[in-house]
Amino acid sequence: MKELEYPFDGNYIIKKKKSIRRQLLSDESVRFTPLKIAILGGETTNDIKNILELFLLNNKIKPEFYESEYNMYYEDAMFPNPELESFAPELIFFCTCNRNISEYPVIEDSKEAVENKLNGTFERFRAMWDQVAEKYRCPIIQNNFEPPFYRLLGNRDSWDIHGRTNFINRLNQLFAEYAASHENFYIHDINYEASVIGLSNWSDTSYWHMYKYGVSVPAIPYFSFNVANIIKSFMGRNKKVLMLDMDNTLWGGVIGDDGADNIEIGQETAMSQVYSEFQSYAKSLKSLGVLLAVNSKNDHDTAIKGLERPDSILHPDDFVNMKINWEPKSRNLVNAASELNLLPESFVFADDNPAEREIIRQEVAGASVPEIGDRPEHYIEILDRSGFFEVTNLSADDLKRNEMYKANAERSAAQASFQNYDDYLKSLEMDGEIQSFIPAYMARIAQLTNKSNQFNLTTKRYTQSEIEAAAGDDSYITLYGKLKDKFGDNGVVSVVIGNVKDDECHIDLWIMSCRVLKRQMENSMMDALYKECSSRGLKKIVGYYYPTAKNNMVREFYAERGFEKISEDPDGNTVWEFDLSKPYTKQNTVICVNGEEN
Repeated sequence: MKELEYPFDGNYIIKKKKSIRRQLLSDESVRFTPLKIAILGGETTNDIKNILELFLLNNKIKPEFYESEYNMYYEDAMFPNPELESFAPELIFFCTCNRNISEYPVIEDSKEAVENKLNGTFERFRAMWDQVAEKYRCPIIQNNFEPPFYRLLGNRDSWDIHGRTNFINRLNQLFAEYAASHENFYIHDINYEASVIGLSNWSDTSYWHMYKYGVSVPAIPYFSFNVANIIKSFMGRNKKVLMLDMDNTLWGGVIGDDGADNIEIGQETAMSQVYSEFQSYAKSLKSLGVLLAVNSKNDHDTAIKGLERPDSILHPDDFVNMKINWEPKSRNLVNAASELNLLPESFVFADDNPAEREIIRQEVAGASVPEIGDRPEHYIEILDRSGFFEVTNLSADDLKRNEMYKANAERSAAQASFQNYDDYLKSLEMDGEIQSFIPAYMARIAQLTNKSNQFNLTTKRYTQSEIEAAAGDDSYITLYGKLKDKFGDNGVVSVVIGNVKDDECHIDLWIMSCRVLKRQMENSMMDALYKECSSRGLKKIVGYYYPTAKNNMVREFYAERGFEKISEDPDGNTVWEFDLSKPYTKQNTVICVNGEEN
């Protein structure tokens, strides 16, 4: 919904929150992912909860909330609470503010006394985090602290040990160090958000004294939006591709009219520096694993010269896909998505032309089209604060994503030279690694379960804690699959989780990255699953397929692996069985798995 995309009108969202909610829930074609969220607040949180719901629904996440009583966050975390325990949260959000710091330094304090207050405050929070992590084994989001609304010591407040500003900064650093050393723990950086909005607009003291609001009402949409960005990120709802126009987006001017020598890029003028800074920002996103693409109405050879200038930050090889032609940009985006084996909803389209932006909105469902406006000075701010590429987990595979997609392009080129597909697959010299889950890949496995949509048979999502729990439980069969070939390493690309009940293995999850489709990785995983089930003396594998708008490609997956359909309901949900007592023929014929040649 455009009204919920940055830059949004916070007052409009607050005023229309009920009608926005009805509109978001009215589309029966949307399949929401449920999420149970416990908000443990040191402030009044009802409006935060209501606005947070809107942003989550906009990301196809349907929350159910437990909300603590005012300022009972510590008690809910540390002591038995049947209501919270029965709720069984899948996410815990500690919504606190600097009003919840019980002891600040005073001028009379010695250095030792200040340190005791600092460590005592941190330990109170640390004990809560450790307790709920152990008890509920779910992700935790914790606000850090906004600056104080007054500075008793003036500018000295920032460095004197008695200053509240100094105390809060040091406490925030301790929170950051905890986050850096603990998986599934995320900081909601209200310290930064308050700076962006302005501290006076962030925490109006009248809201606190009248309503115990730690954040003023006009700032709540920005607060909730950023919490939603964290949630949708670790649930795999981030965008993957930044698709960029060229003229007046990557550089100033129209290259077809002005020529490559006369476009604005480099350090010669203020405006050329603005475009160079934007290119640097895009290149930094690439280093995080965001894929860059071009979508431009231009003559290809002419436009490429703009990227070949020595002072251009971005060059042709920085892009995994380039559509430089006179075709409609909506068609170019859809074609690029198909070529990259991604859905259009994985794309962010940035273009200075409002007409082109509107065409994409109207014709390409799911693609995000930020209102970057016509002032390049604001391009970075709008893209960055939109949270399209919010980083919660950063795996080695993320850092190599651009190289992986480029390698896929090389594979496609190689395929064109073969008439026989099996010969092509053998020419890739593929090596697979399929094993039970190991600690080194837990984060990537959890990430994959939340990102894979097209090749996802049961549509289930797992947190890292749930992945780790399954790996340590003998009643589960867990398998991950890695694949590499002569063009490069694809990393962990497939995951299977089976729940053993009596003498049957019930498949809870079977997913695979679409970048390795039709390369027999799914066959290799089936071989490994058969081998593991047989070694346990099981008699059947029971598979489930739950259809969505995105996973139709695997509707007949079980039939193709030799399963027999047992049942199908009116919604298309199917149950399949594989009889382990029957003779089995190895299905993978081209991948060398775990060093064993075919």
